[in-house]
Amino acid sequence: MKMLVTGGAGFIGSHLVDRLVKEGHRVAVIDNLSTGQKKFINPRAKFYKLDLAKANLKGVFAKEKPEVVFHLASQKSVPFSLAHPLEDATNNIWGSLKLLENCLKFKVKKFIFTSTGGAIYGPAKEIPSKETTLERPLSPYGLSKLTVDNYLKNFYQAVKKLNGVSLRLSNVYGPRQDPQGEAGVIAIFINNLIKNKPCYIDGSGLQTRDFIYVEDVVGACLKAIKNGSGIYNVGTGKETSVKYLYHLIAGLISEKKPLFREPRQGDVFRSVLKIAKAKKELKWQPKIDLLRGLKLTVDYFKKRL
Repeated sequence: MKMLVTGGAGFIGSHLVDRLVKEGHRVAVIDNLSTGQKKFINPRAKFYKLDLAKANLKGVFAKEKPEVVFHLASQKSVPFSLAHPLEDATNNIWGSLKLLENCLKFKVKKFIFTSTGGAIYGPAKEIPSKETTLERPLSPYGLSKLTVDNYLKNFYQAVKKLNGVSLRLSNVYGPRQDPQGEAGVIAIFINNLIKNKPCYIDGSGLQTRDFIYVEDVVGACLKAIKNGSGIYNVGTGKETSVKYLYHLIAGLISEKKPLFREPRQGDVFRSVLKIAKAKKELKWQPKIDLLRGLKLTVDYFKKRL
């Protein structure tokens, strides 16, 4: 099939492109390389360096004629969104709507959007959080992802009849994740331990997250090509405290003790997703447990040195 992947030079997107190419699909990638890296793009994919919010996308759609569009490109930083809500909305909402309009115009068969779980559910009263849990985003980033979810569900699917899926991801980790800037805590801990740098835990370390390995997320994306419609949580359904996470990673690299500092303002204390709907309707479930995923990720970072 003909596939278009936005954000295909990024952490999750590049893994997805690799799998699509491996399975014999024809793949085109759109990425502005603001956070993605060109070296991550599969050489068998056609690359377009474009900014979704600024570029005219008609030429790409007319030339590539994608049957399925995976939308992973976004402004991903919560702190940036708090400081620059207009720019966050321009990238995450306006860019997404432009993409959706082209999907309608060029009769795309399915639109698959990578949304977010934790930032949308926020300080949820229901743990694990289900797709029907009241959304309480605390940042423009979470609001922008929820807005696109709602556009897709309530307008493009319900009114325009575009077949679509929103995958609300938990905390994704794995090879190629950037340990700098707005990075996942796993990449930061691994990078700092390998380089013998201080490792900081914000708050008590008892706050929990649902950590999912990147290849399991790719698996959910692939299942969504033929299965499902609507919103699905994609995680492991298991809570892991940041303190215990550090213990696991340090056990693989170094017994260096962490340093504790004040909790970050606005951080959610507990976050874990219920994934029963994805198991039932997407016919998907995670395969890689946390310790195995951490070992694979540590091996990747060590090889980069």
